[in-house]
Amino acid sequence: MSRQMVRPGGRSARVQASVHAAVRELVAENGREALTVPQVAQRAGVTPSTIYRRWGDLQELLSDVAVERLRPETAPGDHGSLLSDLTSWAEQFLDEMSSPTGRAYIRDALLGDPDGGNAGQCSAYAAEQIDAVLARAAGRGERTPGTEAVIDHVVAPLMYRILFRPDGLDSAYARRLVTAVLAPAAH
Repeated sequence: MSRQMVRPGGRSARVQASVHAAVRELVAENGREALTVPQVAQRAGVTPSTIYRRWGDLQELLSDVAVERLRPETAPGDHGSLLSDLTSWAEQFLDEMSSPTGRAYIRDALLGDPDGGNAGQCSAYAAEQIDAVLARAAGRGERTPGTEAVIDHVVAPLMYRILFRPDGLDSAYARRLVTAVLAPAAH
């Protein structure tokens, strides 16, 4: 397990919270490019060695903060049907991840992730949201594709386009992906 994946309690949790808050505040005030470990440490009320010991370097700290910021804050909305629920979720996912802030968080999450743990955590966040949508639909008696099918046919193409081909990326594209992944489930 990577250092970033640890979700500690007590003093360690307070240090993590204060360091994360310091990063967010300093980035908002001065921009990401101007950020330094000594600035973060001073703002958070810890020593630079605490940050280096815990996160290794600035990029790993930024990655940890990004993963935390990419965690969904609410459950997916219930719009009455699998098509509506998954479409709404995919459009929101696209909107959040393709925004300049979302793209910066994705970049930071991946750049400071030498062992792939942060990427795995981001994937787990999406899978949890999809699982909730699919479970709710199954509870209504609707046929559903598997979570991996939704990841492969909705999330993966969205992420690829967000990262490498953002031109023309819009909610109509997300809707087409959802419609296509649900077509086999309807039969």
